Amino acid sequence: MGLEVHAHLLTDSKIFCGCSTKFGAEPNSHTCPTCMGLPGALPVLNKKVVDFAIKLGLALHCTVNRKSIFARKNYYYPDLPKGYQISQYEEPICENGYLDIYINGDTKRIRVNRVHMEEDAGKLVHENTIETSTYSLVDYNRSSTPLLEIVSEPDMGKPEEAVAYLKALRDVLIYLEICDGNMEEGSFRCDANVSVKKKDASELGTRAELKNLNSFRSIERSLVYEIERQIEVIMSGGQVIQETRLFNVDDGITYSMRGKEEAHDYRYFPEPDLLPLIVDEQWISEIRQGLPELPMEKMERFMKDYGLPRYDVEILVSDKELARYFEETIKLFPEPKTVSNWIMTELLREFKDGNISPKDSPLPPSILAELLSLIKDETISIKIGKEIFPELYKSGISPKRLVEQKGLLQISDESAIIATIDRIIDRFPKEVSDFRGGKDKLLGFFVGQVMKEMKGKANPKLLNELLVRRLKG
Repeated sequence: MGLEVHAHLLTDSKIFCGCSTKFGAEPNSHTCPTCMGLPGALPVLNKKVVDFAIKLGLALHCTVNRKSIFARKNYYYPDLPKGYQISQYEEPICENGYLDIYINGDTKRIRVNRVHMEEDAGKLVHENTIETSTYSLVDYNRSSTPLLEIVSEPDMGKPEEAVAYLKALRDVLIYLEICDGNMEEGSFRCDANVSVKKKDASELGTRAELKNLNSFRSIERSLVYEIERQIEVIMSGGQVIQETRLFNVDDGITYSMRGKEEAHDYRYFPEPDLLPLIVDEQWISEIRQGLPELPMEKMERFMKDYGLPRYDVEILVSDKELARYFEETIKLFPEPKTVSNWIMTELLREFKDGNISPKDSPLPPSILAELLSLIKDETISIKIGKEIFPELYKSGISPKRLVEQKGLLQISDESAIIATIDRIIDRFPKEVSDFRGGKDKLLGFFVGQVMKEMKGKANPKLLNELLVRRLKG
């Protein structure tokens, strides 16, 4: 499998004109003669698009070509007002890179064939009438929105590898702050080329292209189906046809859309209204100096500097803001594994329940650090900490103040704990006898009974020590 990813860039204006790229505006309100391809209108290249292309190329270890050329890709479709798309073909801006992914505990290198700039097409909106017949409307707001197309080599042999590559690539784009990675809005979308071959064959078989896959789940399901479909065709004596196919989410199958176009079908030729793009070493050097720490680098540092296992690191680094939140918290409470555990359980559960991202967290790192400090110095127990966490998350109140208001301070008074233990022992003589007879697992039962009696406030460590001592007489 090889993947072609289209990433919308976070520029304020389009690639060849000054129209806004803001998503969700009234249809056809962000258009002008240039992006509509009207006679006499000339394109002017947006410099930020080039900056972003170089930035991604460097992040993917590509060669940044000092000269690249825009080309016209000619085809007709109702959402393409010019009848052609300005793209790059023979001389793209970046080539020959790679992206390492983690899959099943191992690192695998996926080669990147090229990264090139192009403009997006418009969008067809399909409507149903009262008579249930259908018609389509065209929204040209997206026309000429800047894209980077990232084309991989066919280095992925399993659907899960393709998904891992896409997630890793999406993380890189978000870390670079050049794409928001929003698959629902089409900011990050994928086409997949799939081909199979018999084990003794030297070359890959005929490929089919799966078009416009817009969720990781759909991508994996479509690849699984398409691989099985092609194998079945070959094993039954047939031949795989080179074509473009679509994935039906409801039925879980792919179906033919049209014959697959070749490059000559698009009649590529250099864009006559744009000069060749020349990138000098100073331009590249300035962008290289501004590159942030990328996900793979951050993962390695988190494991090395903080001693975290890979499982923790993959979760923390999967979101740039979550990684920042983690590091802000350990500055205040320098116990990385404890902080990681609370983020991955309590905090991420609240994010999921509220359907919000880490950047919108109502719980600042200082509050989490304060809560963990109260647990460490035995002001409260872990149990109490977890019980009050949802309220802290919603209110942002100081944990110490909330504990005082609710009377939840941990009890470390030996006499008070022993008095409660003695009452429990008197209440459950059979269980005491069984424990003394060798049923050590009953210790948990007694701990639970004492905690229930003391409303969870007993110092757990002290409680265990005193309980064992009293139970053993």
